[in-house]
Amino acid sequence: MPLVAIEEHWMLPELTSALKAASRPDESLLFHERGDIGRRLEDLGAGRIATMDAQGIDLAVLALTPPGTQALPAEEAIALSRLANDTAAEAARAHPARFSSLSTLPLSSPRHVAAELERAAQQGHVGTMVYGRTGDRFLDDPAYDEFFAAAARLGQPVFIHPQIPSDALRAAAYRGFDPMTELGLATFGWGWHVEAATAALRLILRGTFDRHPDLQIVLGHWGELLPFWLDRADSLARLAGLRRSVSDYIRTNVFLTTSGMLNPALLQHALTVTTVDRLIFSTDYPFQQPTRAEIDTFFGHFATDTDRHKVRSANAAALFGVEARTP
Repeated sequence: MPLVAIEEHWMLPELTSALKAASRPDESLLFHERGDIGRRLEDLGAGRIATMDAQGIDLAVLALTPPGTQALPAEEAIALSRLANDTAAEAARAHPARFSSLSTLPLSSPRHVAAELERAAQQGHVGTMVYGRTGDRFLDDPAYDEFFAAAARLGQPVFIHPQIPSDALRAAAYRGFDPMTELGLATFGWGWHVEAATAALRLILRGTFDRHPDLQIVLGHWGELLPFWLDRADSLARLAGLRRSVSDYIRTNVFLTTSGMLNPALLQHALTVTTVDRLIFSTDYPFQQPTRAEIDTFFGHFATDTDRHKVRSANAAALFGVEARTP
């Protein structure tokens, strides 16, 4: 039974240099320097494939790692987004049976986003990865509606990845500890996930899926907290004048990934708010590196082989159009 893993992170060295040269570098770049993470991020060849083989992964859907190009000025973001898309497309062409890819978009230049999405789709990218905020502009800003229209028209799913909270929010809610605890609290420990959940919820409340009913988004980490708070979030639908409940949009326009969190309790909860057809496997490599045994144990918690097959590969094939072949 083949296994597809989406959201397999990589990094462009030129982007690392540009981000570090910024006046306020994103502090989450520090995580790229821990252990061998940096080397693994830049490997789009034999080393990455060897790790996939050890884990039992047949096809990886590559995605540029946070913070992407959105933190850069428009001209720089445009150039580096194009370079990133060209680089990932070349890796997929070099190893077509092992890699596919999500595109990177210059959201700091809204008028260029849809065109780059279309160019990337023509290169073979099967979706795109974005973040919920670019400077002070939220992803649900009307400036991006052309992008969402293009994504729906092209059948390009939009993966909303966590990002570090704004400086103002960090000052208000995430300070008061030693620097590394502050950073962890604002990122993988809590803040990242609230940011992504808020971005997705804002898109729903903005009526994005009423205007673009074919649009599909993807949330990592079992839905970035949203599935655990739908009883309350549903109360927002009436206030926002939505046609349906928030829960209904989650069930029809949102896919959830595991992101290396292979806890069967999370699986069981996800199945209470959505269907197995909306779940996709992901390891969040290289930040999480589950072993083949851990992956096999996780899939042992599915009720049937049919459900197992859906989450291992069939759902990714249906959403992204990717095909995995067991060697």
